[in-house]
Amino acid sequence: MWPPYPWLWLLVTGVVVYFDWETKHMVSEALTLYRPVEVFSWLNITLAHNYGAAFSFLADAGGWQRWLFTVLPAAVSLFLLVWLLRLPRQDWLTALSLALVLGGAIGNLAGRIKYGYVVDFVDVHHGGWHFPAFNVADAAITCGIALLLIEGILLPLFKRKAQVVEE
Repeated sequence: MWPPYPWLWLLVTGVVVYFDWETKHMVSEALTLYRPVEVFSWLNITLAHNYGAAFSFLADAGGWQRWLFTVLPAAVSLFLLVWLLRLPRQDWLTALSLALVLGGAIGNLAGRIKYGYVVDFVDVHHGGWHFPAFNVADAAITCGIALLLIEGILLPLFKRKAQVVEE
């Protein structure tokens, strides 16, 4: 049965969307906007509304960016879905990567459609420096892209080195 059928990768996507939506809802209900709650000395949970893209890019652009950041992720999500469903069964690492990115894209897209912004809440910091707040969807997208890079760059390098050693 391994590797799984494409619909199982859609289950991974659904799990990401579900956990992203639930965590955003819990944080929105429990916290006050921009009031941090310390978890560790280097980690806060801080409710933030992101009207822009990654790292609040274009957040103050006047409103048109909401439509750009709604249409663009919707188109990318459709592309990723088609790619995921057409992958050969043995290409499981790419499928996992795409499922994570797709789940993250859909999670952020859902919030942007419903509220006009994305809810962020994970606030990592050290010595006055703060990484931009993020959420479960952002983490899934980051992990998915990292896996794609590992598969596309590092694994081929290891395969080439292994071939040279064998020769």
